[in-house]
Amino acid sequence: MTQLDRIRNFSIVAHIDHGKSTLADRLIQLTGTVAERDMKEQLLDAMDIERERGITIKANTVRIDYPAKDGHTYVLNLIDTPGHVDFAYEVSRSMRAVEGSLLVVDASQGVEAQTLANVYTAIEADHEIVPVLNKVDLPAAEPDRVREQIEDVIGIDASEALEISAKSGLGIPEVLEAIVTRLPPPKGDRDAPLKAMLVDSWYDPYLGVVVLIRVMDGVVRKGDRIRMMQTGATYGIDKLAVLKPAMVDIAELGPGEIGVLTASIKQVRDTRVGDTITHEKKGCTTALPGFKPSVPVVFCGLFPVDSNDFENLRGAIEKLALNDASFTYEMESSAALGFGFRCGFLGLLHLEVVRDRLEREYDIDLITTAPSVVYHVHMRDGSMVELHNPADLPDLTHVGHIEEPRIRATILVPDEFLGDVLKLCQDRRGIQSDLTYAGSRAMVVYDLPLNEVVFDFYDRLKSVTKGYASFDYEITGYREDKLVKMQILVNDEPVDALSMMVHRDRAEGRGRAMCEKLKELIPRHMFKIPIQAAIGGKVIARETLAALRKDVTAKCYGGDVTRKKKLLEKQKAGKKKMRQFGKVEIPQAAFISALKMDG
Repeated sequence: MTQLDRIRNFSIVAHIDHGKSTLADRLIQLTGTVAERDMKEQLLDAMDIERERGITIKANTVRIDYPAKDGHTYVLNLIDTPGHVDFAYEVSRSMRAVEGSLLVVDASQGVEAQTLANVYTAIEADHEIVPVLNKVDLPAAEPDRVREQIEDVIGIDASEALEISAKSGLGIPEVLEAIVTRLPPPKGDRDAPLKAMLVDSWYDPYLGVVVLIRVMDGVVRKGDRIRMMQTGATYGIDKLAVLKPAMVDIAELGPGEIGVLTASIKQVRDTRVGDTITHEKKGCTTALPGFKPSVPVVFCGLFPVDSNDFENLRGAIEKLALNDASFTYEMESSAALGFGFRCGFLGLLHLEVVRDRLEREYDIDLITTAPSVVYHVHMRDGSMVELHNPADLPDLTHVGHIEEPRIRATILVPDEFLGDVLKLCQDRRGIQSDLTYAGSRAMVVYDLPLNEVVFDFYDRLKSVTKGYASFDYEITGYREDKLVKMQILVNDEPVDALSMMVHRDRAEGRGRAMCEKLKELIPRHMFKIPIQAAIGGKVIARETLAALRKDVTAKCYGGDVTRKKKLLEKQKAGKKKMRQFGKVEIPQAAFISALKMDG
């Protein structure tokens, strides 16, 4: 049983690549939490894809015992959080479980967009924040400039910021001392009824669902009967442990402590993150303020390239959903692509990560349809329908208006690229709401439609700024706009996988680009094929794919021209008949390329 004033719970927040996971490695190594032979880089990033992309996706936890200079041994609970926008909900829930944060800023790059987003999350959670300047051993490091920047942009005192190099281990002992001296201990009452917060849960093939909890009040012991306050389900605890990254069994967890429990829970769906756990009999009466459940914002269809793989895909998606409560899916079928799933994600990176995991861990080749967002379709009779797939848009005679989701995007960009960024945002129907300067960098805040961002906005932003811009967004709400559904017709047949929602003013350009692209991708047939983009019954763009034809006039040499005409007319009639009955085969590769189209 650890005394409250000997516990420190903290998280590390930073922009991508500023060295969170490396700092966590050094803290673990210096305190001897993990034996030297088991140490490896990015110890807390367990998934292959995290190690490969060098990003943290799941928040991870470790308990460190640290003998401080004052002679006492402290228990430090560290939660390593992701820095990426898409996983911001992982950050927000990790923050609620701890009392302080180490703010890591790269001493050469300074404050970036997601540094801001994550710090504000920490300030909202009422954290004590210790600024840490990482990578001070690099030749390009400017610790004094970055200190000023932290004070100007974020508004927290950086005069006592620690200067470290997480890679070489410089300044790490000072970080450990600062955690003990500058971060507050947790509060809690040992004698009160049990109140614990469910921070995270994941699926383990041997133990079932493993639940990460932070005890606020009371004590939880092995063998207790517990109740989830949101779902009302009750379980008996089989195992209690603390993570030193590996599980170490423990008899009880008291207030302020962070640990894991297993209780024969079958599905991660049954454990709602942010739920309050209490005793079944003498439980607490009021629940902790919960999290808002993560809501998927980007939808796309996942189809197997080989339709025989559908059952494998279903199994793989079900297994992934066991572990990722923010990923939603439902079955759908498409005339062009066969059976598949309509899946919801938190953002494009989340989509990429899930797709990569399906392809890699389950060995399935996938086709991903164009990502779309959720539209609110307000009907004439006053009801509202959520539209996930543009192909399902109801008949327009019954539709009053359509609303699309808008985001507030914060972009930090060096001065010389500002013009390009403003032009890009204006092209994407953005409305500028703020422009301020932090040193030589501009901070632009734009109100943008999410629809324009999910397509390829991030890639374009990186290319016009040579990779120097950083970008962060949050969803603000829905707004009405002139939105229409654009269909692509090939040989007068609509191709459902290629229909999309576009703004009326942009429809013509988008349609023309799509038709030109398909003209290059679809192989020629024996008859000519019209490729059209249409809104309702009105065709807005058209390309014609010429027919393959035999030279029927080759045997005519000299003589009257009517002989040639007769043969050509005969051929023309045959082609016309063929076009009526002919089926156009669109190869799978053409779909994939058309869906990757650059606006």
